[in-house]
Amino acid sequence: MSKISAAITAVGAYVPDYVLTNQILETLVDTNDEWITSRTGIKERRILKEEGKGTSFLAINAAKDLINKTGLNPKEIDLVIVATATPDMKAASTAAFTATEIGATNAFSFDLEAACSSFLFGMSTASSYIESGRYKKILLIGADKNSSFIDYKDRATCIIFGDGAGAVLFEPNTENLGLQDEYLRSDGAGREFLQATYGGSSYPSTPEAVAEGKHFIFQDGKTVFKNAVFNMADVVVKILERNNLSKDDIAWLAAHQANKRIIDATANRIDLDQNKVMMNIEKYGNTTSATLPLLLNDYESQLKKGDKIIFAAFGGGFTWGSIYLKWAYNS
Repeated sequence: MSKISAAITAVGAYVPDYVLTNQILETLVDTNDEWITSRTGIKERRILKEEGKGTSFLAINAAKDLINKTGLNPKEIDLVIVATATPDMKAASTAAFTATEIGATNAFSFDLEAACSSFLFGMSTASSYIESGRYKKILLIGADKNSSFIDYKDRATCIIFGDGAGAVLFEPNTENLGLQDEYLRSDGAGREFLQATYGGSSYPSTPEAVAEGKHFIFQDGKTVFKNAVFNMADVVVKILERNNLSKDDIAWLAAHQANKRIIDATANRIDLDQNKVMMNIEKYGNTTSATLPLLLNDYESQLKKGDKIIFAAFGGGFTWGSIYLKWAYNS
């Protein structure tokens, strides 16, 4: 019997209609298009503005896009994972609500949170369930409404983040396609450099904290940037060495879209041709858990069966890692 591997067999995506451009941000904070573009590569980002709509709205629509494109029967889905750093609310599972709303009534579900590495870690989790042989169809959704914890008076963060969602379907494969290897890491010493302090169990929200903006995300940009550049490049090198891969073997690098300079540094570390680097940060900004599946959706028409793709991400916590995957279908 052939070994079971976990392959991505479909993708879907959703981004809100409202476009927050660099020009609009110029009216909100002391910044300009040239400053933002030269430092981040971002031109615009999508924002979910409708009141009462959260991450689940994004996740549901990304899942529906995948379902509509493929004709998938939601009742055949075994598990729904929502990778997110911005769940709808405390206690109530965003994934459970998402699964019910898309009609995945036979699935169990849960949220997975590892900051910007959430989707990457979700790929590992979904693949393990598939490889166990107990589950056949797993829907992994990366979704974040980052605008919910952004202070649009803070130039250090408001220029970076956007809202969006992407979904992928994992299924068993016996052709040695799908996830091949992973190298995942975390270091809690990095927590102080990137966090939304108030609103969790350590520091519950209070009227005073909210009035002072302590529920918004804080980032020590220089420290995070330095660690992201080193660690994303380092894990990509390690995953290539472990699998005896050269730059010529790689069809695509799918790196977390946090900052174009970080992506470029990762590609340069392995001397990879820029034509092999997936990039859409200029359109969406950093959508946290959604960057990797949004890349797959945008590049789906260019992906070929057997393509060797290297994924990489770095996020708060700190969390980071790399995954080597062989693409399983021609679109």
